[in-house]
Amino acid sequence: MAGDDGRGSDAGDDEPGSDTAGGSPAVTRVEVPVDTRASGGTTNAYLLDGLLVDPAARTDALDEAVAERGAADAVAPAVEAIAVTHTHPDHVGAVAEYAAATGATVVAREGRVDRFAAATGVDPDETVAPGETVADTGVRVVDTPGHAPDHVAFAAGEPGAGSEPPAGGSGRSALCCGDLAVAEGSVAVAAPEGDLAAYLASLERVRDAGYDRLLPGHGPAIDDPAATCDRLIEHRRARERDVVAAIDAGAADLDAVVDGAYEKDLSGVRDLALATVAAHVEKLVGEGRVDEAWRARLADAGFD
Repeated sequence: MAGDDGRGSDAGDDEPGSDTAGGSPAVTRVEVPVDTRASGGTTNAYLLDGLLVDPAARTDALDEAVAERGAADAVAPAVEAIAVTHTHPDHVGAVAEYAAATGATVVAREGRVDRFAAATGVDPDETVAPGETVADTGVRVVDTPGHAPDHVAFAAGEPGAGSEPPAGGSGRSALCCGDLAVAEGSVAVAAPEGDLAAYLASLERVRDAGYDRLLPGHGPAIDDPAATCDRLIEHRRARERDVVAAIDAGAADLDAVVDGAYEKDLSGVRDLALATVAAHVEKLVGEGRVDEAWRARLADAGFD
């Protein structure tokens, strides 16, 4: 869990800044204060083996974690590469600064170089595709679109290798999953970029892969990936049922669908609820489950 300086470990013993080796991924988590709508107001930056993931802002705590990895007596690998799970502003703010400070290889998802450069201010040194490893780190790229079209996750260790993780370690495998999953609450999948069909498929693939631990972009580590993925899938399916019920009851525009699909007070988050409902309606139209006329209604609401 997080310490007073914003640092934490998802590597095994939960002491700030600790790492593991000997077969388990070396993981350090640093909570970085950023301008984000995620609860807690922070984004997790990770040092996953030799990869720095999602340096959202430059902080003393993250500087210290990076420096410890570069020390002569360090057990865990030094930072060899920098990458992001996706290019939303609350995940990319210090890519340029840490690239300059460490000299690490900056890596972007293949086919998304322009988007990466625009978001980070850095032209990547290399690109990677899902299934490939990041530079020389041994960390693998996993395709997880849905929350964002360029979303990926980063895997260390082999999932599903056995029934019990090593004693005192973080497990055989960890997936740094960005905004695919959270330990509590739900993840925003919002139009126009959010793709609910892709998001649900990503959750199903990650659930079925058998990772020992998920390392999310916000909040604490997830120690039961399958149960969490199932919970998030059911949350989206339940919201979809509410959206369909609102349309069947006569809702004729997105505002009316939101009113019918949500019972809670939406003060301060109604814009996000509208974008979420729009993503649900896009999925339903694509599946032929609601009338094609909803495409025009989405466009009228600014979601096209």
